[in-house]
Amino acid sequence: MLQKLQPWMEAIERLKLRVILDTDDAERLILSSRLSSVQALIDEIKTRLKLTFDFRLQFHDPDFDHALCNLVEIEHLPSTASVKVVRLVELEWISTSTNDTIILTDSTESTDTPEHSSQWPEVFIVPTFSYEVEHVLREGNAAYEKDGKVIRLPRDQKHNILETMGDEIYKLKAYPSSTQIGKAAEALVRKHPCLKENSDTGWEGWKNSLRHKLGNQRKKLAKAGIKDVAVNSGKCSRTNPKVAAPRANIKRPRRGEVNFLPSYPSGETKEYLETRRIEMVEEFQKTSAERDIPLIYQHMMRTFALRREEIITTSPPVSELKERWPALFNETQLYCEFHRITNQHLPHVFYAALDEYAGQLIGLYK
Repeated sequence: MLQKLQPWMEAIERLKLRVILDTDDAERLILSSRLSSVQALIDEIKTRLKLTFDFRLQFHDPDFDHALCNLVEIEHLPSTASVKVVRLVELEWISTSTNDTIILTDSTESTDTPEHSSQWPEVFIVPTFSYEVEHVLREGNAAYEKDGKVIRLPRDQKHNILETMGDEIYKLKAYPSSTQIGKAAEALVRKHPCLKENSDTGWEGWKNSLRHKLGNQRKKLAKAGIKDVAVNSGKCSRTNPKVAAPRANIKRPRRGEVNFLPSYPSGETKEYLETRRIEMVEEFQKTSAERDIPLIYQHMMRTFALRREEIITTSPPVSELKERWPALFNETQLYCEFHRITNQHLPHVFYAALDEYAGQLIGLYK
């Protein structure tokens, strides 16, 4: 009896999916069993279909005439179903009172996104080091677990760790705070306890080494012409009195500005970006119904470096800024610009702060 029921039970447990990637692109996927969670299903689809971007899932819900619904609980998914891959974009759809609606593209596909396109993580992810260093750390961690013995690295191996950690930190932020550098050092020692030092924290020396390494790294990047660090590299002295001082007469970076002064997109000149700016201004002179909103968004993304250079180096008055960059005074593009600079969603940040202080504000109003 059980042998007769086994094929039927297996058919019930199997998950047969039609994965919709695009309008004209779908894949057939059969899973041997129902996964434990929606995230596990996303990971499985990402692995099986070799997808390199992050996404969420929607499915055709039979309880609502097969309309698309967000997949929140794995139990809601039928054994045979169509699921739609929805890319996680920089921001959600933003609709303004003038019905200007825009889709922001996936940051992994655009070549015009700012250099630092991720927020500082809650937990710093320690990168993989060279093959030699990884082998030494693996052996050192095993010895530490056995008898608590730490290791002393030779200079070249320590240099590799600092160099790799510095590159990973710079991807997130050119000028990390002391606390953020400490978090990175703490994550390093937590992952590789054999690197623990004889200090109160166990990683204070690594924090200092990383801070010096980042300073040296910024000097090299400044010499290479990377703008967001080159702008701070001027050296004025008695022997060179004509050299500009660091950050002379320019807007200083704020704590939340991740992309303070990005470089121009690869292969593009100031003259080319200026033509894109003029096209965008002409587009904004049309009525709201006639404007090409996707074109405006694309040009705003492409000219971000040019716009930041103007604002930081010349600090133009608002009237001039409104004349040259009218899109900045549109609600949708204001949200986009805030995200480009800080990697944060302005409405989310605002409403989160409002929730935090709502009780105090109500008390104040009373």
